[in-house]
Amino acid sequence: MGAAVRSTYTSEVPAGIGSFGGLFDALPLRDMRAPVWVASTDGVSAKVELAAAFGRYASIGHDIVNHCINDILIQGVRPLFFLDPIAAAKLGPSQVAAVVSGMAEPCHLVGCALLGGETAEMSGVYVEGAFDGAGTTVGVVERETFLLRRSEIAAGDVLIGPASSGPRANGYSLIRKVLADRLALVQPDDPPVQALLAPHHGYLALVERAHITGGGFVENTPRVLPPGLRAAMADAALLRAHSVGGPRQRPRGAACVQRRRWHGHDRCAGTCQCHSGGVGRAVLGDRARGPR
Repeated sequence: MGAAVRSTYTSEVPAGIGSFGGLFDALPLRDMRAPVWVASTDGVSAKVELAAAFGRYASIGHDIVNHCINDILIQGVRPLFFLDPIAAAKLGPSQVAAVVSGMAEPCHLVGCALLGGETAEMSGVYVEGAFDGAGTTVGVVERETFLLRRSEIAAGDVLIGPASSGPRANGYSLIRKVLADRLALVQPDDPPVQALLAPHHGYLALVERAHITGGGFVENTPRVLPPGLRAAMADAALLRAHSVGGPRQRPRGAACVQRRRWHGHDRCAGTCQCHSGGVGRAVLGDRARGPR
């Protein structure tokens, strides 16, 4: 676990594991004209209970990091460092190592230092076997760059929806209830479990505009539009969303939930963060030039 954490350190990290506070050198910011700090904090919701039930913890680490970093990427932010707390009734060393190593992988990929964390045993607060994890990321962006991004959006721009990896980190209380009878019969490596515990994708390679989390594609996209503009999204088009290689399939987890007991496609879309087309992000692009 220590090696995984150290692999995320950038040149701005002057001290290693063991300090009471994580240290990050702000000197490189002197080369920026008007730096603005941007922060995001989030958790993984009831998905942690599924992870605990099947002993699959590494994907939770990915979820915690990517959920936070994807939020600030929308504003053109460079993620600098990440902090995390993990709590449980009783902490298991292998469990903690799996979660933290899972956090370190996406941090290393995007050049974000896993700067520090906290662990807490809270018997009486958490039931035996339960745990929870959350995280906070801090990044920086030029004020001019941040302010220009929304002003660039114009009527006639197109919305592009990259594929979602599945429900990701939303709606899991309902998912567990709907699929309770089936989940009791499957093993950790069975396809339904792999689909429901698939980690949240990181989208650093894309120029983001909306992070499709709780509320789904329809409720999140308007949050990034300037006054006077609205997104025109045909539901049939979402249902028939296509990727480069051909028709996009609904993520297996969401499709399974909707088939079994769901009352309507729209509700599934909002609660599980994705439409039947499997849209995980909304990227805005000029009709002629493509994604910005």
